[in-house]
Amino acid sequence: MTGSTSIRVVAASAEETRQIAAAIAQGARTGDVILLIGEMGSGKTVFAQGFGREMGVEEPITSPTFTLVHSYDTGRLALHHADLYRLDRMSEVADLALGELVECDGILLVEWGKAAAELLDDHLEIIFERPGETDADDQQRWLTIRPVGLAWGARWSKLETALAPWVGVV
Repeated sequence: MTGSTSIRVVAASAEETRQIAAAIAQGARTGDVILLIGEMGSGKTVFAQGFGREMGVEEPITSPTFTLVHSYDTGRLALHHADLYRLDRMSEVADLALGELVECDGILLVEWGKAAAELLDDHLEIIFERPGETDADDQQRWLTIRPVGLAWGARWSKLETALAPWVGVV
């Protein structure tokens, strides 16, 4: 897939964001890279929590802003959760060698992933948006999900079906 296909889903709450993440996690496999793109407070870490919960992570998932990468053993494969917020230069992102984290044993979620997009081959890009000028308590989020490269191509129709309950007009 070239990335021209996308799905737009609406999460009405943080729990729905976790449910959407769980639906995506069910179709994930070793070597997958998922880039989480969005402003501060847009739901990236909440998504990571739902994804990890579905994979079997029992410990709390928090954003690895200062450590850059947290790795979790799920019993079947590793979940690597990176946060690139504090990195200033592309060379710093390259030094993390994110692609190597998933080559043998895992799945990689990258918060603030736009910085790594050009360094990573096939990936799933998820863009998080808060609708308009909303109240700070409003938990509604719009997620646009787009495959980049071929890795998600064979699974795309299953992913569309899994996300159908949240597809909405925005």
